[in-house]
Formats: sequence, C-alpha cells, structure tokens
Amino acid sequence: MTRPDGTPLRVLVVDDEPNIAELLQMALRYEGFEVRTAGTGRKAVAAAREFAPDAMILDWMLPDYDGLEVLAKVRALSPDVPVIFLTARDAVEDRIAGLTAGGDDYVTKPFSLEEVVARLRALLRRAGGRRQDPSSTLVVGDLELDEDSRDVTRGGTPIELTATEFELLRYLMRNERRVVSKAQILDRVWDYDFGGNDNIVELYISYLRKKIDAGREPMIHTKRGAGYILKAAPAAP
Repeated sequence: MTRPDGTPLRVLVVDDEPNIAELLQMALRYEGFEVRTAGTGRKAVAAAREFAPDAMILDWMLPDYDGLEVLAKVRALSPDVPVIFLTARDAVEDRIAGLTAGGDDYVTKPFSLEEVVARLRALLRRAGGRRQDPSSTLVVGDLELDEDSRDVTRGGTPIELTATEFELLRYLMRNERRVVSKAQILDRVWDYDFGGNDNIVELYISYLRKKIDAGREPMIHTKRGAGYILKAAPAAP
C-alpha cells in the first residue's frame, strides 16, 4: 500500500507507553509503512501538522489531552485522516463515544499486533489508500458519488463524509434497490465482524441519513428484520 507518488503510506502512532509505541512502530515498519510516534497529545498534534499522516493509531488516555481532544485538533488540520482508537476501555458506551466523535475503528488493550495491522489495512482501503478501480461515478437519482475524487453530491450540493461513511454509501449505491443485511454490511464495509456488535451499522446508517436525507425525500430505507435499501427518491411533482 503506497501513496500515489509511490512512497510508503504514513502512520502516526500516539501512545504514552513507550513499549507499546515502539512495538507498533516496529510492526508497521516491517509491513512497509513510514511511522512516526508521539507520547503526548501536544506532540501528536505537532507531528500531525509536520508529518501529514495517512492514518493515525491513537491512544484514548494521554497525559495531557485525551484521545477525543487530539482527534478534534488533528481533524481541524486534516479532516479526512482515518483514526483507530487504542484503549483499555472496552465498554460498548466507550466504543460508541469514540466512533461518534469521528474515530473509524476501535482496538482494545491487550491486542495482537497482527490485529492492529489488519484493521489498519482495512481502514486504509476504505479511505482510498489503495486504488485499484478506474475512475467512475455512481449515480442514484440526484445522488452522485465519484469513486476517484471521493466527492459526493445530492442535487448538486456537496456532502462531506468520513472514510467509513463514504464506503458505506458506496456499498449501498452499488446495491441500489437491493436489500443488504447488517451482516453483509459488516463484512463488506468493515472487512470483519465488529466484535459481533451490529449496532455500529445502525449508528453509521443514522449518520448517513442525517447527511444524505436531511431536509430531502429519503433515499435510505429500513426493511425491518432484513436490512437496508437505497433507492432514488420520487421526483417532485
């Protein structure tokens, strides 16, 4: 996985435990990533500004800022950088809090290095880190998604999506007028079973609805007990 110019993808690892940061750095460098580490929130924000990472692995608990504060500051610099939260807090409420704040994935300690690498690769695929398909545009009614530029519009109005929201919408549009189950979405969008918890699908469907359907005829519909379907809204009379 490389940048368009052929250089390695950059990963910023933020953890105040030096042993963990060093292990992650070694594992990711072995996998071909360019890696930088930071042990505090302030150093993480400074590194993000200078290093311009393609992804970030972010410890939730830091000695100065917490992970949510770091995420907000980094996203102010780079709105699209995907983030994996790394934390010992594994309650469902904590997962939802991190994801609601804009995190794209969540790994709990203790963890295996192989799991972190696998999730990072899956996240970068969703974020467009590896581009294999030619440029193409998906169109459903007045909704358009450009797979190359990653621009999304409805009725000509731009819609800003996170990497995961984009991939979820792309999957729904590719399956226009076809009901897809939560299990199918977890498999195709997240590339793994998200801890057996399909609440994450409901959460991201709600995010998409707020951005895609807000103030308009709805395009995303729930089929109770079956899944979700996306179809063009009826034309205005």
